[in-house]
Amino acid sequence: MCKALGDPYRIKMLEYIRQNADWTQCTAITESFNLAQSTVSHHLKQLVDVDLLQSEKEGRCTKYRINDEAFADYVDYLKCFQKG
Repeated sequence: MCKALGDPYRIKMLEYIRQNADWTQCTAITESFNLAQSTVSHHLKQLVDVDLLQSEKEGRCTKYRINDEAFADYVDYLKCFQKG
């Protein structure tokens, strides 16, 4: 999960998805970034693989949304590293 969050484009994509809608189409994400569709798909797959995003096929397109539960679990895990 840390490795997936280590790329600034992935962070920006997560922010974009969080701000725009419950579900966001891959095409909308691609249009918002100055990256090739294959690059965007690669980044999104990395986020899905670590469960930070959920994906769903809709016809020929894929849509994505934030997996709030996975984020909450990750934050809880990181808290174990806090002092005090």
